[in-house]
Amino acid sequence: MGLKKRSKVSAEFSMSSLTDIIFLLLIFFMLTSSLVAPNALNLKLPSSSKASKPSTERIDDVRISKGGNYYLNNRGISLEGLDSEMERLARRTRNPAITISPDRGTPTEHVVAVMDIAMRYRINGVLATEGME
Repeated sequence: MGLKKRSKVSAEFSMSSLTDIIFLLLIFFMLTSSLVAPNALNLKLPSSSKASKPSTERIDDVRISKGGNYYLNNRGISLEGLDSEMERLARRTRNPAITISPDRGTPTEHVVAVMDIAMRYRINGVLATEGME
């Protein structure tokens, strides 16, 4: 019987399939990363542009206490009531603006809730905080 022995074992590895997989993963991550929207606030930084000025009317002040209570012009108000007041302000004023004055130690989510309402109605908000000690 003439059985042949394989004398050499091939130690080669084909990289072509590995590079195909790498390119497919690269394309996948490039496409999905452009679809992800960052969860961030669009802040307007001060500039020297004179294009948009807030109205000359009295600017409303929203104060937020440490306990999460909201005050519009020193009058206690709920978050839902603040939402309706902001909507009314946006309708009656051409370039509406408010100041947001959180007390020291106010949780960030309360401030963000007010900023979210202002952004929804396109109201310019100025965040007035105390200086750091």
